[in-house]
Amino acid sequence: MSGSIELTKYTTFSGCGAKLGPGVLEEALCGLSQPAYPGMLADFSGCEDAGVFKIAPGIALVQTVDFFPPIVDDPFLFGRIAAANALSDVYAMGGRALTALALVSFPVSKLGLDALRAMMEGGLDALVEAGCALVGGHSIDDPEPKLGYAVTGLVDPDRFWRNSTIVPGCSIIFTKPIGTGLVNAAHKRGRASAASLEAAAASMRSLNKTAAEVLARFPVAACTDVTGFGLAGHACEMAAGDKAGLRISFGAVEQFPDIASYAAEGFAPGGTGRNRQGRARFVDGLGAFSEAELDIAFDPQTSGGLLVALPESSAGAALAALRDSGIAARIIGETTDRPGRVELVS
Repeated sequence: MSGSIELTKYTTFSGCGAKLGPGVLEEALCGLSQPAYPGMLADFSGCEDAGVFKIAPGIALVQTVDFFPPIVDDPFLFGRIAAANALSDVYAMGGRALTALALVSFPVSKLGLDALRAMMEGGLDALVEAGCALVGGHSIDDPEPKLGYAVTGLVDPDRFWRNSTIVPGCSIIFTKPIGTGLVNAAHKRGRASAASLEAAAASMRSLNKTAAEVLARFPVAACTDVTGFGLAGHACEMAAGDKAGLRISFGAVEQFPDIASYAAEGFAPGGTGRNRQGRARFVDGLGAFSEAELDIAFDPQTSGGLLVALPESSAGAALAALRDSGIAARIIGETTDRPGRVELVS
């Protein structure tokens, strides 16, 4: 019927949602139905970093949510990292964050309000830097503290960035070092060095806002932020389109201090193995690397950097602009003519 809204079942995912396999939430939603809203431009079926919904000509909402338990001891720093991590998904879509809602689980009787207030101060510190208004939130009493944010922003519905739209002839830029999962795992065992803890904390607390603003001046072909699936896992998302694959030079990727030692000692967090199990089949060249090196490549990140594809003709200027803005970005690879495949080289 003309003008009606058609119901669509989520039994078949498009893009990398089908190719890479859905996550737990996507599996739970699979088979359920909702209207096929005309304004829906991006959702979980494409493994995008955030949802995009067009609300008017030239205007779309970009929405995301993320929360997790503490990964550092300092409550203020934890709050700052939690907010930076949630905001990152908006930046990865080329959007501008507007408002945030806090999601809090906290054992007040056990840890006290001072620790909770410090967490909230840290989160607000990041939101203020982002120009993102904290409008409220929700809390529950929970034995394990958790903090995160649901963030809403704006993006141009005709120009937002997707993660799997790479094309041949692009260079790949990455804007942060990797290894936060290994650093945090080593810290839990009392083995992390001061240098690695300081470097990882500085990276996790820093917003991807400046990097996104700089990159918006260039013809971005695709973008994602590197978080829970690790560098190699999120590279698989970028390669899941039908036009190009990726080649990542492992040696070009900046690492936090001492993470090679942590990997060699077997400190990889549990998510590393799940990442390899789920996505290694899309990655070529793994046999040339040690187990420790692969643990670094698949190390789950918190508040990681932006992984960006730009035409080779623009990559040099974009890299220079990022570095002039204080972003220690690197070119770590290029696209290939092998859609669906990631090649890891030394």
